Amino acid sequence: MPWIPRGMRNGIVTTRYPRHPDGYGPGFRGSVAVARDVADDVNLEPATQACPTGAIKVLEGRPDLDRGRCILCGRCTELYPQVFRFQSDFETSVIARRALVVPPDNEDRESLERARQELGGRVKSLRRSVHIRHVDAGSDGSEEWEIAALLSPVYDVQRLGVFFTASPKHADLLLVTGAGSAGMLGPLRETYDVMPVPKVVIAVGADAISGGLIGEGYATRGGIGRTLPVDVHVPGSPPSPFGILHGILVAVGLLPPADGGRSGRDAPDAGRTGNGPVIPNVRHHEAAP
Repeated sequence: MPWIPRGMRNGIVTTRYPRHPDGYGPGFRGSVAVARDVADDVNLEPATQACPTGAIKVLEGRPDLDRGRCILCGRCTELYPQVFRFQSDFETSVIARRALVVPPDNEDRESLERARQELGGRVKSLRRSVHIRHVDAGSDGSEEWEIAALLSPVYDVQRLGVFFTASPKHADLLLVTGAGSAGMLGPLRETYDVMPVPKVVIAVGADAISGGLIGEGYATRGGIGRTLPVDVHVPGSPPSPFGILHGILVAVGLLPPADGGRSGRDAPDAGRTGNGPVIPNVRHHEAAP
């Protein structure tokens, strides 16, 4: 049985995130950051034309990047490395769709806070075990591989009291991937309707958020936002297992969203016993262990 000495040699491989920081290292392409100050003589139009999903807009010389559309192709970072750069973060999930546009606009903080409080009021009634129903609404299959990895020994999402269920009648969270194909909109809505209240919807990946490369057309709706009320958006194409896990924990109020606000129950109370999965000593990913 060669697996026995190999297992003893490798030791415990399961991550301790979110109790302790973890990640994929500095070379991981987690998201694209945008410089706040850009010289007036820099013409960014080639970047907007090179972006295959139209994620980059330039208004009055200021570049905006919509992470809900970004597929992390890297064309903008190659053309303008002084403006666009990859960063290794994976905690990029947000509650409000507009919060995916970077640099952020701080003028609408009140509506963002109202959205957090509304979501927090719903997830307070969730118990220690959270059950997820996953629906593929026209995905290319890449997000499904990342979701399946959550059940592997490395991530072991069940250690956090998070379980996948085949029945929407038993589900608290609806995890949706895909661009919203016409043939899946009806079944997707039916799945949502039969879920018990409270229920939370998580859009996983650029396809589910905006349609991704496909966008909107005769066969797709350009994401699921027009079909279901989305509570948490997880950008990426595809998002990593850590990124999806962060979105789940944001949805149940155990970690703050990427825009810096508080989600669900207030962050200082996230580790205490009570409603929702019990995760002691939850810390944000910024500090080293």
